[in-house]
Amino acid sequence: MLSNEEYIQHSLELNLFFMRILKEHAFFLESAFGPNDQALAQQAEVLKNEFSALLAETLCLADGLLSPEVLSSGELVTRLTLDSELASTYYSGISLDNELTRQELSLGSSPYPLNPSLVDQISSLNQRAISATTILADYKSKLLQNILSCRTFTFNYPLLIDHILREARFYLKMLTTLQNSQTVDLKRDIIDQEIFWNRIMAEHAYFIRGLLDPTEEELFETAHRYGKTFDNLTKQALTMTEQTTILPKLSHKAQEATVGLRDFKVAGTEGLLQCKIKAIMVPLLGDHVVREANHYLRILNAFTSRLR
Repeated sequence: MLSNEEYIQHSLELNLFFMRILKEHAFFLESAFGPNDQALAQQAEVLKNEFSALLAETLCLADGLLSPEVLSSGELVTRLTLDSELASTYYSGISLDNELTRQELSLGSSPYPLNPSLVDQISSLNQRAISATTILADYKSKLLQNILSCRTFTFNYPLLIDHILREARFYLKMLTTLQNSQTVDLKRDIIDQEIFWNRIMAEHAYFIRGLLDPTEEELFETAHRYGKTFDNLTKQALTMTEQTTILPKLSHKAQEATVGLRDFKVAGTEGLLQCKIKAIMVPLLGDHVVREANHYLRILNAFTSRLR
């Protein structure tokens, strides 16, 4: 069972990562609707603002309470996040709260113990995050059903809608585990995380491949190779229920592949910001998938150190 201090820190770190991710999901959804679906776009705008408000509240609680590993991971914000937001707002006309990004860039850690009296505030925050995420997941689910039945059109891939729906549900699962003080089995958690994130990384590579201009053949091939690499890693992770002895080796393979894909994503985001890559992709989507890779890398680094 987690101590109060662990509960507070784990909750803050989980929320800071996923609240920004889900806020940006709403942005990507809103920006991809045509004139006939402005009611859906407005719903996405409301959801984006809800997660912005939750993120702002979390930031007020979190400064000085985060682990150095999270602060240095690049999963909350990167050096490209602010520029990516500004460029994406310019392209889409949809506003983003850049002050939140500036605040996150200045977050610090503290050597002092966490205050256990924050438990009630954090518990309330987590419950409101569960409610907001449930609403967003329901919105994504209904949207996906309508897209697949040809009742709605969006410039987002159906797989992307399914992808971000799975991320919302994964966040809900982790929040619920925290709220219920459930004990996590280390090896089972490692396997579940690797199955989930390897699939996510594969799909990132395929999304990048599909959003590149057809003339970007070298980048297309690189993205395709990373997609196949992570498909393989996902298949291997799915066998780990019976072959856990080779888990450290698989985690190491996932680390190496994720570093390579993360660096490819960083170079791609820089290329979009500098107008050196031809694609139908806003820079914020590039930075978004960089942060998800950084998050996965921190998890893998923690796992490999605990498995030694």
